[in-house]
Amino acid sequence: MTFVGHAPRSPAYRRLILGLFFAGIATFAQLYAPQAVLPQLARDLAVDPATAALSVSAATLGLAASVIGWSVVADRIGRVPAMAVGVITATALGLLAPFSGDIGVLLALRCAEGVALGAVPAVALAYLSEEVGPRHAAAAAGSYIAGTTVGGLAGRIVSGLVAEVAGWQTGVWAATGLCAVAAALFLWLAPRSQGFVPLRRRAGRGSGVLARILGLLRSPRQLALYAQAFLLMGAFVAVYNYLGFHLASPPFALPVWFVTLLFLAYLAGTASSPWAGVLASTAGRFPVLLGSVAVMAGGAALMLAPLTIIVLVGLLLFTAGFFGAHAVASGWTPVAASAESRAQASSLYYFAYYAGSSLFGWALGIAFGSWGWAWFGGIVIGMCALAALAAEVALRAADPSSQGGSSRP
Repeated sequence: MTFVGHAPRSPAYRRLILGLFFAGIATFAQLYAPQAVLPQLARDLAVDPATAALSVSAATLGLAASVIGWSVVADRIGRVPAMAVGVITATALGLLAPFSGDIGVLLALRCAEGVALGAVPAVALAYLSEEVGPRHAAAAAGSYIAGTTVGGLAGRIVSGLVAEVAGWQTGVWAATGLCAVAAALFLWLAPRSQGFVPLRRRAGRGSGVLARILGLLRSPRQLALYAQAFLLMGAFVAVYNYLGFHLASPPFALPVWFVTLLFLAYLAGTASSPWAGVLASTAGRFPVLLGSVAVMAGGAALMLAPLTIIVLVGLLLFTAGFFGAHAVASGWTPVAASAESRAQASSLYYFAYYAGSSLFGWALGIAFGSWGWAWFGGIVIGMCALAALAAEVALRAADPSSQGGSSRP
């Protein structure tokens, strides 16, 4: 009998979602743990904000460089084994990285950690699309993205609060310890793949990795989805990298502990990502994507205000909009690809996602340092506008959800 996917609310479905939830924590808590301690890291290592932010960008750059390779590995050894190797290796590296006393050594270890972490985002959504029926794929992807928001939040909050007492190195180490626990829970919960067919058993032309990648890069729909990842993630990481510097300066002059608690805004993404996934299953992916980008841009505009409360409201909207858009676009990407190209489609999406994070997470720091927060915010809003334009051009007429959840490429 052909496997048609785990049904929602079945034990295997719950284990799948919960396992990937913990995989998201294990990945994203350590990926972004340094972000909460960037001002302390910059002070202790005597570097400027843009250089300090490279501790985040180095990891995301390593992740971006590795996702396609991990998709190839996963096509051969399986989805869960590939994710297991990656997350265990990354956690071991993460325990070493914070205690390097030199910025160069720290960046090298963070880059290697990012290479290992690439296994989870490269494979997780392909794994979901194979193990869950097409009608439920968007909602399942939204639940997975919610788990990544919890991971990102937990890593930042743990590292930031511990760092205030014991230093930034101990803060980052504590967040990595949390990741070790989450990794163990993922390995225990994740069910064995049933919808995966190893590459060596697939037949037909175009089975080569390069052929599959080139086919995806010729698809306007896939390119528009990759544009969402590149532009929106770049804007998102840049805001979280430099907002702490902005709010620690006049006219705000907020204390470090308060700036750390700003990462609780991630809870807006925890709520918006599953909601966006469910809404996309009923109303269609395109309108939910476009609406989420609009909310994100509106939040960025509010963060230009000189009043703390307005900035906080803007940050909540910005975060909710980003994760809503990411939940829709990331879940759409493998569904819009052919069955043999799903892992590569997800990998290219995450290559764009983390390439944008690495590039704009660093480059917008130069804009912030040179021109100030107003110009920085204007660039962020412009990036949201470009993402919306790409979606309008290539995705409006190609929404598979409007066909009742069809998985047609």
